[in-house]
Amino acid sequence: MKKPPSEEPDERLTVRPPKKWAAGVPAVTHALEYSLDETSPRRAGLTLLTMNQVDGIDCPGCAWPDPAPGHRHRNEYCENGAKHINDEATSRRVTADFFRDHTVSELGRRSDLWLNQQGRLTEPMVKRPDADHYEPISWHDALGLLAEELKALDSPDEAVFYTSGRVSNEAAFVLQLFARVFGTNNLPDCSNMCHESSGVALHETLGTGKGTVSLEDLHHADLIFLVGQNPGTNHPRQLSALEQAKLNGARIIAVNTLPEAGLLRFKNPQKARGVLGRGVRIADRFLQIRSGGDLALFQGLNRLLLEAEDARPGTVLDHEFISSSTGGFEEFAEHARAVAWEDVLAATGLPRAEIEKVRDEVLRSERVIVCWAMGLTQQRHSVPTIREIVNFLLLRGNLGRAGAGACPVRGHSNVQGDRTMGIWERMPDAFLDALQQEFGFEPPRAHGLDSVNSIKAMREGRVKVFLGVAGNFVRAAPDSAVTEDAMRRCRLTAHISTKLNRSHTVCGRTALILPTLGRTERDIQATGEQFVTVENSMSEVHTSRGRLEPASTLLLSEVAILCRLARRTLDGRAGVPWDRFEADYGAIRDRISHVVPGLRDFNRRVVRPGGIRLPNPVNEGVYPTAVGKALFTRNAWEMPQAPEGHLLLQTLRSHDQWNTIPYSDNDRYRGIHGSRRVVLVNPQDVSGLGLAAGQHVDLVSVWDDAERRAEDFEVVPYPTTPGCAAAYYPETNVLLPLDSVAGTSNQPTAKSIVIRLEPTAVPAE
Repeated sequence: MKKPPSEEPDERLTVRPPKKWAAGVPAVTHALEYSLDETSPRRAGLTLLTMNQVDGIDCPGCAWPDPAPGHRHRNEYCENGAKHINDEATSRRVTADFFRDHTVSELGRRSDLWLNQQGRLTEPMVKRPDADHYEPISWHDALGLLAEELKALDSPDEAVFYTSGRVSNEAAFVLQLFARVFGTNNLPDCSNMCHESSGVALHETLGTGKGTVSLEDLHHADLIFLVGQNPGTNHPRQLSALEQAKLNGARIIAVNTLPEAGLLRFKNPQKARGVLGRGVRIADRFLQIRSGGDLALFQGLNRLLLEAEDARPGTVLDHEFISSSTGGFEEFAEHARAVAWEDVLAATGLPRAEIEKVRDEVLRSERVIVCWAMGLTQQRHSVPTIREIVNFLLLRGNLGRAGAGACPVRGHSNVQGDRTMGIWERMPDAFLDALQQEFGFEPPRAHGLDSVNSIKAMREGRVKVFLGVAGNFVRAAPDSAVTEDAMRRCRLTAHISTKLNRSHTVCGRTALILPTLGRTERDIQATGEQFVTVENSMSEVHTSRGRLEPASTLLLSEVAILCRLARRTLDGRAGVPWDRFEADYGAIRDRISHVVPGLRDFNRRVVRPGGIRLPNPVNEGVYPTAVGKALFTRNAWEMPQAPEGHLLLQTLRSHDQWNTIPYSDNDRYRGIHGSRRVVLVNPQDVSGLGLAAGQHVDLVSVWDDAERRAEDFEVVPYPTTPGCAAAYYPETNVLLPLDSVAGTSNQPTAKSIVIRLEPTAVPAE
């Protein structure tokens, strides 16, 4: 294990050709190198060999499902999962001495990479008003301070309770229960910023906000679309499922603005053909689309399918399914036939002949799945885009049957489970009624604040206390300067965290750091050792049990922190047995089983190998919409546009990054090494804008209220779609206006930011 760096890395950019394939032996070596830099071989081996195994540690990274018990590899993890779990299991420690040596002001100038490299938090810390250092505080005093601030508010709605997807089901249920007994629905979460648009669109059209497919469905599909998604970096274990689908005869169509390595070819390091051979080609057809052109693409495809039915009546559309299970078809069909081809081609940047070839692929396929991620959801017209995908699936009956369906691929381990447990500012009355019946109190019914509206409320002084449970809210949120200013206006900010991050340096008048157990660590309470549960992207709920000794004897679990805080704040209101919940997580699951549909007899069923698959009404032929059927929709054509001399910027992760936290300054698959302050621009645009490779520029975003600036980026010619550029977040979140959100879902639009590139002087050596 290496010591944490005392200084920032020396950024010197080296650019190599992008990779044409993902994973392979280099993925194994990079994963092991990072793991052994963070911790001992024994600890790394313990985490890796129990990761994603039955009764093992669930990967705290992405939400991709595990193969069925008996079909899992001994090494059931990817490169990024191995890095993520051993980043948490690191042997480095952040102690009180560290905070004595570093002011909050100094830490605020450090990079995300440097802050994360310092290691695990070990004891509660407080920053007092007007102080510039954190200092130690006891758990009793820390929770007392937070409880007194909450009780002193004029209204419960002056507090927000933010949650990241890393939080377990048990902690999420306790948090939402605490917040609602306290009197507020202000429960923003990370889903507000990643897949809120998916939930809104699927609820509107299918009556459920979750995807409809299983891993087995993916294995047996005839045709799979990967839209606005980069599995090689963001969901690497999906590549194994796609490999299996290809071996079973599936064809794959990738739709993206960049030719990502994971979309092109996969060398599975667990198989001989991935080590010695060329691996498996992933995309049979790659559509390099303009940013935000996906709505127009599916509108064009739907028009072509209707015209194919006209030419061969009764052979293209599933009329029986449309008649029995859907509504709104005639209105949709009339609208779809009027879609103008010039609009489709302008928005997509694709020739019509290429879209017609995709139609032909669809007509040859009985079972079709569409997968998508944030390339779709972070557009201003993301909800109409996903509704149009549902139209596409409905036309040929590709919902509610094996090998077909809708697959929003969520990017954080338990983000879907948190929503199932009630972490949502707009939970339906049925859930609130069940809470009332189970616990005997009247939950608040007025909708609360989501992430964007929480920032606005803090900025305007309407929210005075912010509690973040896991995550890195300041760096995940849009409009960085506005978000930071809003946080600093709070009376108190508190974060339940495992590691140091930027959010700890952006403080309210008083600030608390409440260090917690990681998912890798043993959780021992009064009744013995506990396990937690999580839900993956395909609605499977299963256990996770830590294996390592805690990083510090002063750490508390998230459940323990929240239960103790609830006791101190609520003074016995509602008679919730917080003591019992802290001592025995099974008691929490017993109450969950009475509130959450599909989780009856939770404790007994979840410990079975493979856990519980939550029912999806769509797969039972039930569509809980207002009319009891799946709904076709009419979606107005829309495309993002940039003025002359401007580009459409999408923010993205590097390969060596998890959410807001980079693990190095490298992006191996894209050929970027030594710096994150780069902007990837099509070579035609580089020359057309009068720029040159390696030139230093400021990125300036254009919005109604003002311009926003991200300073000193190097231009890298890259095969992006012409007119579109890309750069890494969170460094470029400063460019995304708080008011630039998707209609209906209010999700920030990080994939279509209008920018110009302003040349700047190269910094002196």
